[in-house]
Amino acid sequence: MIEFNPDRLIVARQRRSITAKALAEATGISAVHISRIEKGKAENLEESTVNSLAKALKFPVDFFYRDKPRVPLKEEVSFRSLSKMSAKERNAATAASAFAFEINDWVSERFSLPKVDLPDLSDQTSPAIAASLLRDFWGLGEMPLGNIIKLLESKGIRVFSLSENTRNVDAYSCWEDHVPYIFLNTYKTAERSRFDALHELGHLVMHSNGVPQGRQAENEANEFASYFLVPQADLIGTIQKVTSLNQLIKAKKRWGVSTAALAYRLHKVGFISDWQYKTFCIDLRKLYGQTEPEGLEREKSVLWDKVFKALWTNGQPRSCISKALSLPEHEIDTLLFGLIGGEVVSGKGKPKLSLA
Repeated sequence: MIEFNPDRLIVARQRRSITAKALAEATGISAVHISRIEKGKAENLEESTVNSLAKALKFPVDFFYRDKPRVPLKEEVSFRSLSKMSAKERNAATAASAFAFEINDWVSERFSLPKVDLPDLSDQTSPAIAASLLRDFWGLGEMPLGNIIKLLESKGIRVFSLSENTRNVDAYSCWEDHVPYIFLNTYKTAERSRFDALHELGHLVMHSNGVPQGRQAENEANEFASYFLVPQADLIGTIQKVTSLNQLIKAKKRWGVSTAALAYRLHKVGFISDWQYKTFCIDLRKLYGQTEPEGLEREKSVLWDKVFKALWTNGQPRSCISKALSLPEHEIDTLLFGLIGGEVVSGKGKPKLSLA
């Protein structure tokens, strides 16, 4: 007999960002009883109880009768901005990773996905050197990069979207069963997402023997992303003198970075003075606020696009994954369609994927 899995109740509740007390109020089930259920101490749950929990959390009933979800521990996850994040936000984001692991398992059984091609650069003391070594390892040379998501996917990294409606969850990365994962918040600008993706790549290659938490590790990943996006030789060969903010806005398009990130990098290498850098930052905030001047188009996933097109060709709409895994279709959309570029509003009919 298949039994109710209490760990799935915890994951579903965390994904909805509600407390056990709030769940009790929404279902009419006592908080004490919900606590016993989550601790696995409540046997022979009544069908009406499970139905009430499923309805309140908006998960299929079958979801709660599957195997234990694989949720990474806090120390196994590299968050882009952990200091700004509440425990509720962190738990909701990591709960999504359990669904991503199951989606990847399901897809991997049906498709031949790219093999992992990541070197271990944890012995490198300089993030700049690590970035250069990885570019050499992948044969990228010194030229600007195109679609970052496509590049990462081609190297066996599974990229998912989060679409968390908060600026506190930028991105995070982790390993699961020897497969690297990166989760990107599509609430950010395209330039910021490119940088966030490579920030997480830095963690994956430099901190693969364990994810160090703290400012030093974040600074290392930032430096790695900066040098990987904008190689030193190409920067020096492209920009000789900086005279205006508009010059930076035009130049940043070459590397697909934000204007602020380019200004920071130029300041670090001594191309602009302290006074110039401070002035550029003030002018950016005054003129553009939180927006990016002349922003780039958001990058799309190539891997997931091909997967869903192949599934559709075989008569399987995206709802086949949600049914197979007993997941709400919204969770599939959140994790995947933020990267494909078209929102699918129905499991019937041809998926509306607006892709290049």
